[in-house]
Amino acid sequence: MISFDAAHAAVHYPPDRRFRIWIRPSFLIAAIVLVLLPVLAAWIEVFLFGLPHIPPVPQIYPDNFTGPHGFPLWVRYCHFFNFVFLMMLIRSGLSILVDHPRLYFNDDCTPGSEWIRLTPIQVPTDRIWTAKDDARYISPIVATPGYRHTVGVARSWHFLDVYGFILTGIFFVILLFDTEQWRRLVPQSTVVVLQAWSTWVHYATFHMPPEFDGYYGYNLLQQIAYFFAVFVFGPLAILTGIAMSPAVVNRFPWYAKLFGGRQSARSIHFLTMLSFFAFIVVHVTLVAMTGFARNMNHIVMGTDDQNGLGMILGFAGIGVVVLSWVAAHYVSWFYPRFLQHAQKFITYPLLLTTLNRLVPILDKAAHLEPEFLKPSPGQLLPILADGHGAVRPEARRNVLLKLIFDA
Repeated sequence: MISFDAAHAAVHYPPDRRFRIWIRPSFLIAAIVLVLLPVLAAWIEVFLFGLPHIPPVPQIYPDNFTGPHGFPLWVRYCHFFNFVFLMMLIRSGLSILVDHPRLYFNDDCTPGSEWIRLTPIQVPTDRIWTAKDDARYISPIVATPGYRHTVGVARSWHFLDVYGFILTGIFFVILLFDTEQWRRLVPQSTVVVLQAWSTWVHYATFHMPPEFDGYYGYNLLQQIAYFFAVFVFGPLAILTGIAMSPAVVNRFPWYAKLFGGRQSARSIHFLTMLSFFAFIVVHVTLVAMTGFARNMNHIVMGTDDQNGLGMILGFAGIGVVVLSWVAAHYVSWFYPRFLQHAQKFITYPLLLTTLNRLVPILDKAAHLEPEFLKPSPGQLLPILADGHGAVRPEARRNVLLKLIFDA
């Protein structure tokens, strides 16, 4: 935790640190129905027909098993570094999110049109309300760098770690298809869906299905889950992240529209983060329930035995990850300039050859009247305004460009 003086505490550690989650009732009901329907269907099937049959797992003898199996060194390294980068992306993403703690499926961001908000405050209608007013506090225990009004530093960590996340993913997918390991993750028959459903019925009704030795294969529900984590959640997070880039959207307005607009892309990006988090929770739970020591040896040591060394080293690796959060917190507050230079060194070469070369289209600028730039009471705009609602000169260009490219 950081010790602030009074002036900085007013900005980063305000008296009002309440946290509330409000979800639009229609979205909440839809989410509950989507979760409960497959659970209810599983219970109905068991009540009417009993548990579906799942063939017992055949005895596997390592000497005569010829299919893809085991966890090569590259799989284990990718598993660890993916965890490092993904957790930092989630932590920095939470700090970015609370700087504007509302999510929409429209680009107007009209107050009251959000489908979820992470703040107890509704946008007032009797005065100008800017994004800076809307920003909320978040604990540095769960976010990097945490506190309030730290979106700049949070974005630096986010943009740094996304390079590691993408490079790890590319390296993993290349080696996956360069070896037979892809057969463990990619479903190769439509029958997989029916067999995965049978496995789901067992889990949903609190029955453990016949358990495969993960060193040699996964049950088919696991296979589908891993396939989605690698080939759906990962690419979707990257593509929706790009759709939030002003440089990309201002040059290629059609791209954000693929996701319903920039704000819809932001919402999908958030839902993808929740999907990753849910995957991690279920994954770790099943690892613990199906032989923790043996499973840890699989992914840490690359062996299939009950030795405790994999578990010890696994916990040590988790400790290293937690220490990296502490180090990132320390760097954020005591060496922000170092972080800025690190981001510039790592990200600028690629930016200079890609996003920074894009030129926005400004055709519509000549048709806007100055009066159009003045926000109405209750309008939520990321601008600088004085106490009377007048737009300051330095903000006029930003507002103009926002209106042009949201049109």
